Amino acid sequence: MSSSFDPNLLSDFARYYGFHYDRVDPRGLVQDVLIDMERGLRGQSSSLPMIPAYISPVSRVPSGKSVIALDAGGTNLRAALVRFDEQGKAAAEKTEKVPMPGTRGRVSEEQFFDQIAGLAAPLIENTPQVEGIGFTFSYPMEITEKADGILMAFSKEVDAPDVIGKSVGRGLQDALTRRKVKCPERIVLLNDTVATLLSGLAGIPAHGELRGQDRYDVPGGPVIGFILGTGINTAYPETRIPKIGFASETAPQIVVCETGNFAHRYMGTLDKEYDAATKNPGAYTLEKITSGAYLGPLTFHILKQAVQDGLLRFRRSAEFLSLPALQTKDLNAFMYAPLSGEDSIGSLFDSDEQDALASLVYLASIVTERAGLFSAAMVAAAAERTGWYNPFAPVRIAVEGTTYMIYKGMRTALESYLHAMAVAGKRRAYTIVPVEQASLFGAAVAAFSA
Repeated sequence: MSSSFDPNLLSDFARYYGFHYDRVDPRGLVQDVLIDMERGLRGQSSSLPMIPAYISPVSRVPSGKSVIALDAGGTNLRAALVRFDEQGKAAAEKTEKVPMPGTRGRVSEEQFFDQIAGLAAPLIENTPQVEGIGFTFSYPMEITEKADGILMAFSKEVDAPDVIGKSVGRGLQDALTRRKVKCPERIVLLNDTVATLLSGLAGIPAHGELRGQDRYDVPGGPVIGFILGTGINTAYPETRIPKIGFASETAPQIVVCETGNFAHRYMGTLDKEYDAATKNPGAYTLEKITSGAYLGPLTFHILKQAVQDGLLRFRRSAEFLSLPALQTKDLNAFMYAPLSGEDSIGSLFDSDEQDALASLVYLASIVTERAGLFSAAMVAAAAERTGWYNPFAPVRIAVEGTTYMIYKGMRTALESYLHAMAVAGKRRAYTIVPVEQASLFGAAVAAFSA
């Protein structure tokens, strides 16, 4: 009854249905991304909108300065006083966390901003000199030329409909005025990908792993922000944005790619079937093969096809097919301990069905490998847009997201493909570093950057 483990047959199955990573030309994929990036920068039809953040990354964070960092996303709102030391390292003080306004019942526009102001006001009042406020606001916004944000929509957790269409920075400023609190002149709105980039400025050494003093005063390499968690996105410093008439070699502006929406040309049969069953078919096709929101369900769809085709056979396969869903976190837990037989997947295999179990793990790993390849291409394309090759100061890639950090096999696959892409043709020095508290520290750097 149990299928035998045959890597060649399993790989052929993956190629037939179009999800094997060896169908993809890595260099060609990077070129595809670069073409769409250029179109987006020009305002032409593109799956990558290339959204200007109206923030220029600072080369050095001023030491000894204090800013207020706010972070709104999901169900919580955080605030902290952030100071920078002589080396530009950030330290958060007096951190407070409260429920996000509107998550415990509907609030008006005034109530929404008053609650945010109530968290920020004590930090402002008890600090002699606050240079500005950086506000990571992880909801869809249209960023203005003054680095304010016009709210486009809330997720379902926040019930504050009157705030949609309103200026977030101005709303906070007005709320602080109502409290008779002197508001800092600079309030900068940014999304989480920009925050990740800016946290890399504060957290990743300018010269990577080089040791000792720099008597040549070599500038630090550019920073790329990359998120691979529930979703996927990339931000990088751009010197030329024709659609808004921006051009500056010395003071680039951060651009958010909206990477998850990239329309790649490698959609396989099962990818298309899965995409058609999602809430937004035809959109975010890259996100649906790379990110934590989709990897589990997509892999489940592929594994069910393997069972239906008779490639994956085990006694309780009908129970596997009848599972209501397979979430990414559950698949990940299984992939770390497939032999334990303790979870909803592993428990379906008897002790004499090791080959069938191996076949399932093998197919799931192919899906992960492809996700790593596509994710690496997004980062490599952003690095190429910087045009930076200085061997003394690598391109610094700041990464955040649980899919990158903990999803079985993802980090290894992504980093191996990224290295191959970075050294193809002309070797590019780079360093890739996970960053902590990116939303808070990135918001703090943003207060100096607009």
